[in-house]
Amino acid sequence: MYTIREIFYTLQGEGAQSGRPAVFLRFTGCNFWNGKEEDRASAICNFCDTDFIGIDGSFGGKYNSKELVEVISSLWPDMKKGKPYVVCTGGEPLLQLDDELIEKLHLKGFEVGVETNGSIKVPNGIDWICMSPKNNENIMVHSGDELKFIFPQTTIKPEDFSHLDFSHFYIQAMDGPDKDKNLQLAIDFCLNNPQWKHSLQSHKIIGLR
Repeated sequence: MYTIREIFYTLQGEGAQSGRPAVFLRFTGCNFWNGKEEDRASAICNFCDTDFIGIDGSFGGKYNSKELVEVISSLWPDMKKGKPYVVCTGGEPLLQLDDELIEKLHLKGFEVGVETNGSIKVPNGIDWICMSPKNNENIMVHSGDELKFIFPQTTIKPEDFSHLDFSHFYIQAMDGPDKDKNLQLAIDFCLNNPQWKHSLQSHKIIGLR
């Protein structure tokens, strides 16, 4: 059984796939923070802005793989139009995402993407790998499609990961009370380090989930 926070259809808002229609499959749980505000300060990642605990989001619940694929498929408007795409996210989706679910999504016609913190090995068959590092210890994902660095961070820097084998390298300003300052820092970093591209959270700008 998979424990799901929410499932929803929207436009991908970040990185190389920005603007692409996608079903977002948000798993509960993370190995870098338990999601409780009282424990945020001591978490490996203390700047997370995502609610990944509980199962009371849209279509949240516990599913087997067949049930889960049925729900995901029901949210795609027409399986004959475009390339159906599902983004597995969290929390940390690789705590739950496995070969069985990936295979069933492929059989249904979906391209499968994952957004991971890089601390767990990616299963075979993932079509789009986005890694967003939150520390530089025990990184298990050394290659993929895009590396998205939330900027700035106090314990790691983009240069720690620039040697990895990714097709795209993105800098994305950290949201929060200092977001305007962080945005300018991110812009300046990309201008001074042109091997990195800038990623906006466009879904927040245009008012999507």
